Amino acid sequence: MTTGERSLDGKIVESGLIVLTRWLAGGCGRWAGCAPSEAARIYIANHTSHADFPLILGALPARLRNHTSVIAAADYWRAGIARRYVSERAFRTILIGRDHTGRSQFEQMTGALDRGESLILFPEGTRGSGEHLQPFKCGIYHLAHERPEVEIVPVWIENVCRVLPKGALIPAPMECSVTFGEPTHARTRSLSLHAFPKRL
Repeated sequence: MTTGERSLDGKIVESGLIVLTRWLAGGCGRWAGCAPSEAARIYIANHTSHADFPLILGALPARLRNHTSVIAAADYWRAGIARRYVSERAFRTILIGRDHTGRSQFEQMTGALDRGESLILFPEGTRGSGEHLQPFKCGIYHLAHERPEVEIVPVWIENVCRVLPKGALIPAPMECSVTFGEPTHARTRSLSLHAFPKRL
């Protein structure tokens, strides 16, 4: 996890990767349903490429980017020196297991929100084709109900699956878009697990 102060080299690598992603994919943020806010938020986005989270971070104003962590799969981002460096030194990340979210991992997420930080989360749990959303995992449901006052902002990423599709090693430059939708909350405890993803 790298949610605290990062080293200079990590910040340089983060900035470089964001600049490279924006050069390849564009992706300027379109705030269609809300305005940028320094309040703690949970940004939930469709997931089609490993370029997704640098693209979202690049679409956030710098003052928000510095207080936003990415929820990412531990098995992928801890595999290999380069991935481990990116996830542990360059970007602010909270790494979690795919099979289940341990209590300590869950507390890292709620702790970040309690400190006024925002989270980027991909509730599908794995990369999809980009044509439609896959069913949400239950983690977003539990997190939202644990902190019902925190705004949940849906984010739709368009076209990035063609820039760096699943299995590709070399990106193909192509214009993408990042659209921030209207925030919602999970204020009622009666909201069901199956209804919650549909509401978002």
